[in-house]
Amino acid sequence: MSIRRLPDDLINRIAAGEVVERPASALKELIENALDAGATRIDVALGGGGLDRIEVSDDGCGMTPEEMALALERHATSKLPDGDLESVGTLGFRGEALPSIASVARLTLQSRVRGSDGWEIVRDHGVASGEGPAGLPPGTRVLVEQLFGKVPARRKFLRSARAEYGACLDVTRRLAMARPDVGFTLTHDGRRVFSLAPGEDRMARVAALTDPGFAANAIPVDHQRGNVRLGGVAGVPTFNRGVADHQYLFVNGRPVKDRLLIGAIRGAYADLLARDRHPLLALFIDLPGDEVDVNVHPAKTEVRFRDPALVRGLIVGGLKQALDAEGFRSVQAADAGAMANWQSEPLAPSPAFTSLFQPDRPQWTPTPLAGEMLHERRQDFAPQGRAETAVAPVDHDYPLGVARGQVAATYIVAEAADGLVLVDQHAAHERLVLERMRRALGDGGVARQALLLPEVVELDEAACDRLEERFGELAELGLELERFGPRAILVRAVPALLKTGSAHGLVTDLADELAAFDTALSLKERLDLVAATMACHGSVRAGRHLSVAEMNALLREMEVTPHSGQCNHGRPTWVKLAHGDIEKLFGRK
Repeated sequence: MSIRRLPDDLINRIAAGEVVERPASALKELIENALDAGATRIDVALGGGGLDRIEVSDDGCGMTPEEMALALERHATSKLPDGDLESVGTLGFRGEALPSIASVARLTLQSRVRGSDGWEIVRDHGVASGEGPAGLPPGTRVLVEQLFGKVPARRKFLRSARAEYGACLDVTRRLAMARPDVGFTLTHDGRRVFSLAPGEDRMARVAALTDPGFAANAIPVDHQRGNVRLGGVAGVPTFNRGVADHQYLFVNGRPVKDRLLIGAIRGAYADLLARDRHPLLALFIDLPGDEVDVNVHPAKTEVRFRDPALVRGLIVGGLKQALDAEGFRSVQAADAGAMANWQSEPLAPSPAFTSLFQPDRPQWTPTPLAGEMLHERRQDFAPQGRAETAVAPVDHDYPLGVARGQVAATYIVAEAADGLVLVDQHAAHERLVLERMRRALGDGGVARQALLLPEVVELDEAACDRLEERFGELAELGLELERFGPRAILVRAVPALLKTGSAHGLVTDLADELAAFDTALSLKERLDLVAATMACHGSVRAGRHLSVAEMNALLREMEVTPHSGQCNHGRPTWVKLAHGDIEKLFGRK
């Protein structure tokens, strides 16, 4: 078969295959062009999820008629003034974007430079369809209609209008988040989705585009190593999601979805979240242009760093530092769904209760022995909670208050100056044990307690092999193990901090954890994950009765311990009901 040159219309369609995969990719190109043109306001209007209509209007510098004609030619751009592909300072070098879009849709390009008249050029699936004067304010307006209308093979592989709209929304959201100095408006099928004013601070912009509750549950991130800087906002661990779609990453103002960065985030939150939960955050990395290659991916959604280890360490260190600074903070409001289950109307008295107050019986008056009397009269009416006399005054210096009792031998009830605090004793103590182990590691090692009789734990051979490879690391954490044949491990000593729990359960869980570890994890990260598993086995269990003194000691340690607002699996360790919330429950407010 002879070699031949392809016609221009086919070349444009091939180029469009790289640039215009779906409506969202075309929209991304148009918004980036508007930002590169210096726009302070960008309006996006979609129809049918972008399948029928995409319109992007901006107040940027605009183009002359001659520049508009050049913009519709292949490989014509204003973004490489010196022709250096390695120094792209704009959001993208995509000289073929407009002609590629025009080759697979009906494209109307209107633009006006300040001080001159507007102009319009129309291309219908690669064919010139007219041009002439146009009335519009200074800036540029691009209208894309009938995307892939004459390319049915491409059109049939697009998803539903709802799915395509979701992709367009995500693109617009990320670009709007990257530039809080620019105002954005998004409209879909005539409905206003959001309208963002220019000049917002970063926290307000991220909260407006993600979750209204994010601002109250986020912390600022600001960290620098050498000439690389990390900024942004990150949610506290208990403010998490079931998917990682709510992680917004930017490199030099460019939205990216990079595996290195996502892995670093996972490492930073490793012992703060369960494996199937993900934090909500927006991180911005700024570094010199020659330290990052933005031309790795055709759509520039992935980048390559000159020093990936530095960037990964920056993210892990920066996030951990920010989270450490928050101390015991957590999501402090009770879950709205749980709150809705509180009974706000009087309940019909149960037969057991009614039998105590029959009209022909003398009224029962509470006395110090009321509990015993009730127990004698009705065995199955015994109270399930336990409390002691509330003699200690509430100290305003104690954010978590003073203990008043225990419910179901699992939850500590405390009274704070501003409300009622409920604490999950197992989850809270689990975090405290982990932080003690970390401090001990930093001080030279965790003290160990030798077992009077070594315990034999039987496992499969592969699990034993994994543990044997980590004997040295485990010894640093106070766990002394020895191989005992091909399918058994001998436990000679356990960390002295772990006063409760089964050595058998601990070793079995550690073997499972090691199987799930990423071999790329550093020694420090592996030790943290192992310590988290140990802490779970060494913490106060649900069902254990605590004295008020023990409860208060737990509360005081929580107040001075980093990350004590969530357990090692990312669940909250305490919640607070403000006085106003309690009053609402009783109709007082």
